[in-house]
Parts: sequence; structure tokens; C-alpha cells
Amino acid sequence: MNRKRICIYAKDIQLITGRSERYGRKLLQTIRVTLDKEPHQFITIYEFSEYSGIELEVINQYIS
Repeated sequence: MNRKRICIYAKDIQLITGRSERYGRKLLQTIRVTLDKEPHQFITIYEFSEYSGIELEVINQYIS
């Protein structure tokens, strides 16, 4: 069974956007504030896709 991750990390954002890992951490923090999440809660690829406007298929190509 091939399982895919549902959480996105700063390193993934770095690979997708070409920006720094620090930018990825800051973007994740901004998404958490926007979605009213606690600091310990994860951001899913679906939430990142909705926030960034990048299609899920494109994101899955980078994190698979």
C-alpha cells in the first residue's frame, strides 16, 4: 500500500517555491494564524494548496 503524506513542512515549501527554508517556516506560521490553528497543529497539503493557489497535483509531484 502506497501511503502519501498529508502534512507539509518548510522543506517541502522550499522545494516547491524555490525560496529559503526560513521563508517556508514563516509561511507555515502565517497559514496557522490565518486558519486560527494552535502552534502545535500541522498544516495539511490541502490547506497549503488552498492558501497558496497551487494545485494539489503539483504539490504531490514535489513531496512524493
